[in-house]
Amino acid sequence: MPEVLSTLQNAQEPQEERKFLLGTLTFGHTVIHWYQQMFPIFLPFIRADLGLSEVQVGGLMSAKQGASGLLTLPSGFAADAFNKHKAVILGSAMAMGGCAYLVASIAPTYLGVLTFLVMLGAASALWHPSSVSTLSLQFADRRGTALALHGVGASVGDSVGPLCIGAMLLLVGWKDLAQWHMIPALILALLMWKAVRQYYSAGPGGLTRRSYFAGIKGIFTRPTIFMVMIASSFVGMARLSVITFLPLYLAEEMGYDSFWLGFHWALLYAMGIFSQPLMGILSDRFGRKTVLLPSFATMGLLYLLLPMPDGGFLLALIIGTLGLFFYGTGNIATAAVLDVASEHVQGTTQSFMTLFQQVVTLPAPMLAGYIVSQFGYSTVFYYSSVLLFSAATVWAFIRIPKRAKASSGNGGH
Repeated sequence: MPEVLSTLQNAQEPQEERKFLLGTLTFGHTVIHWYQQMFPIFLPFIRADLGLSEVQVGGLMSAKQGASGLLTLPSGFAADAFNKHKAVILGSAMAMGGCAYLVASIAPTYLGVLTFLVMLGAASALWHPSSVSTLSLQFADRRGTALALHGVGASVGDSVGPLCIGAMLLLVGWKDLAQWHMIPALILALLMWKAVRQYYSAGPGGLTRRSYFAGIKGIFTRPTIFMVMIASSFVGMARLSVITFLPLYLAEEMGYDSFWLGFHWALLYAMGIFSQPLMGILSDRFGRKTVLLPSFATMGLLYLLLPMPDGGFLLALIIGTLGLFFYGTGNIATAAVLDVASEHVQGTTQSFMTLFQQVVTLPAPMLAGYIVSQFGYSTVFYYSSVLLFSAATVWAFIRIPKRAKASSGNGGH
């Protein structure tokens, strides 16, 4: 009997370890996105302080995306090749977010704010390949669900963060608030490193050059991967345009103060807390396309409706409904790509997908800024709607092969 109990306990330990890892990385994702989403709430104040044009505002977002894109491929390689050091990578990502806001608070020029956004983009680039590749391999049997739950952490940060930041801005200036956020970031970075370092140190150290390049070759020989990335790029262009100009639309056209700006911004992400687990489960059971195609078509329709209300409940309802799909669809698209990628290059594949999207979407905020300067805020939402319907059209032609049954968990790698 003691032998049986010992066997059962040993069998449960990997499951408990996986759950702890998922919970820890989900919490870390919350922190990363809290810091990422402070910027849109700060943006109207930064614009007012520096007297920025619409095109310059778009340039700020492009700088953030560009930095994230340039660093994401090296970060993906590091996630695959230096598995034992992922704890350092994850902790560094959290620390970078706090340091970025310190720079923002002491930067009185456009160049200084650009530096802050480059650092903020770097924090995102460091975090995602290591966390996503870890969960993709550890939960290969329920990849869509695991990545969706990881995405819930992001949605919590994306929704609770702006609401809290908007409320605090009623009491203190944005520069003081930015400075205060450095110390928690450093503390949480240290806690993240301590929490996961033992897990990674017990796993394999990396992979051979031959297996790595074989996995890379597989990325370029699968048309499905590129079709998913093209569709995701359309979605990303629309999302980036909305992220850039929706806060300004709410502040300048609707006349909302910082609290109501934070409230509506939180709505855009809060609904994903509830929808993402369901989307992940459905995609694991019925396929990625079954979830993504109708989601993109629905988002296209909601973008069309967004500028129609004159504020009030109806605008909040449209933004909240859009929030059901705004973030979570990206996790399902990532799962679709990782389904057909080699287990040896999961981090690099996620990074390559991100880099592809970054390159395509990089001009989007500046293009959106030009559209706004010529035709007004409403037209940027119509432009985003066209992009979403284009993404849905691409997905209509995508065929995802039936996923092979994968074992759950692959050690530390």
